[in-house]
Amino acid sequence: MKKKKIVVIGGGTGLSVLLRGLKTFPVSITAIVTVADDGGSSGRLRKELDIPPPGDVRNVLVALSEVEPLVEQLFQHRFQNGNGLSGHSLGNLLLAGMTSITGDFARGITEMSKVLNVRGNVLPAANRSIVLHAEMEDGTIVSGESKIPLAGKKIKQVFLTPKDVEPLPEALMAIKEADLIVIGPGSLYTSVLPNLLVPGIVDVIKASAARKVYICNVMTQKGETDGYTAADHLEALLEHCGPGLVDDVLVHGLAIPESVSKRYAMEDAEPVIVDRERLQSYNVSIISDHFVLEKQGVLRHNAIKVSEALLGTTK
Repeated sequence: MKKKKIVVIGGGTGLSVLLRGLKTFPVSITAIVTVADDGGSSGRLRKELDIPPPGDVRNVLVALSEVEPLVEQLFQHRFQNGNGLSGHSLGNLLLAGMTSITGDFARGITEMSKVLNVRGNVLPAANRSIVLHAEMEDGTIVSGESKIPLAGKKIKQVFLTPKDVEPLPEALMAIKEADLIVIGPGSLYTSVLPNLLVPGIVDVIKASAARKVYICNVMTQKGETDGYTAADHLEALLEHCGPGLVDDVLVHGLAIPESVSKRYAMEDAEPVIVDRERLQSYNVSIISDHFVLEKQGVLRHNAIKVSEALLGTTK
């Protein structure tokens, strides 16, 4: 039987968590990962070496890798001291090195995938660095992915420069051939949308006959989606990308335990309310279940359960 082809588009921790679950199923995975990150080690390498930021790609490679835990630990190891080394993760440096050797970021990722025995394809949304900007409700413009949530203002829209950034042909081909396209999970404005704003990506998604599922975040994010309901998340996507982007929205359908909510409230985050009627007014189906796990006081999607629900949409 032919393996189902699944394309997952996103960035951040949420994407890595989902991929760890998906890779346990007999499916063919392509992860399309954001290259708008400009903070921390990624931001420094991006600036100093003029390469796309490797951080999100590194996490996705590790999530899909099939290597000894120690190798994974080594790839994720972050140096605590050392002049110039402090704060860098070894995986970021290796990706930077592989980009230098091959002369190409996407090719560097492909070669690193072989080293890490990665199950699936990991592709950057674009093969060069992009800068994410946000226009706030008050008209001010904030530039830089890491700075946007810190502005403490309501985001009106986000956009990319350079405007002529091109999608990776392999990413477009993967979307065209997909049996299922998954958008998210991840920070709405700084992880998910930067992928979709690369010219050409959304057109190919809309033209695809595959089922398109948006995985909505479980908690709001300070400085990014304060007070957002599930329908607000979807509305922001559709305002940036136009109609026809999503068939199903996957939401966590149960209340969040009060003890966990209280902990998140300290970070000004609250559970995302699932406003079903408004969601359905966008002509989408709702996939709702108990989709989260609590690990050390942090909520994460239950990757196995979410994967099963996603695969159930492609029968």
